[in-house]
Amino acid sequence: MAAVRDAIILAGGRGTRMLPASLYMPKETMPLVDTPVINHLISEAAKSGVERVHLVLSERKMGILEEFIENDKVFEDDVRKELPRDSLRLRSEGISLIPHIQYNPGGVADAISVAIENIDGPFLVLLGDMVVLDTHCSPDDYALDNASNASMELVKMYEKWGLPCVGVCTVEESEISKYGVVNLSDDMVIGLVEKPSVDEAPSNFVLCGRYLFPEHTSEILQKFPVSEFGEMQSIFLLNHLIQNDGLRAVNLDQMEIYDSGDPLSWLQSQVDHALRRDDLSDQMKEWIIERIGE
Repeated sequence: MAAVRDAIILAGGRGTRMLPASLYMPKETMPLVDTPVINHLISEAAKSGVERVHLVLSERKMGILEEFIENDKVFEDDVRKELPRDSLRLRSEGISLIPHIQYNPGGVADAISVAIENIDGPFLVLLGDMVVLDTHCSPDDYALDNASNASMELVKMYEKWGLPCVGVCTVEESEISKYGVVNLSDDMVIGLVEKPSVDEAPSNFVLCGRYLFPEHTSEILQKFPVSEFGEMQSIFLLNHLIQNDGLRAVNLDQMEIYDSGDPLSWLQSQVDHALRRDDLSDQMKEWIIERIGE
């Protein structure tokens, strides 16, 4: 039996930074060139070895995605025959896809609480607007082996040490105030500060949207009710783990971190991903050189 059997993808946010686009298309369905964010996330979770992927969605997003969640065969088989059929589906083979509705967005920990009663054991959490990639493939090359290894790295760390863990990466000083910043001793997290100034930041290592929480997370959340702690609930949860269970950091600096919740970051992500794809890189480089030269 897998050590970690469940993953939660948090996709209940309103995407206000991406308005007006997010009025018509949830940020989790926005394409990274030609593959939606949510497809990347589900494939990453499936590759880590989980059996169930829980999607925490707003009521509106549930209405948009319901057909794709419930129907494995949205397109007829004669459409784009050269594409692997799995690239046209949300569900990966052998994975149960379970939707949950978060009626009022209340932060990361509140979203976790929507699905946690259906989870037994430790579980992964993937933020729905953060794509973490170490492979850059076209849909033509779709296969689970080509999915991101980010969540798998967290599972490996958990299997080795039996402790909850978080994915971290380094950012430039100008970006520090946008993130939760961790203080590290080797690969142990010994402190966490939410969106500090540069002077207050204990390091330039930040949380990057990947977590592995322990089986007793539900009990910890009861100590920090969202009615009292609001969106800071997740920070109190992580600090509780640091002070009691122990929390390990998995350095994901070798991977590319793409944020679909911010217009400039997402535009840069499109270009970066295209430049790393074998099928697009040469043409993109030629176009960029030509465009800059104008």
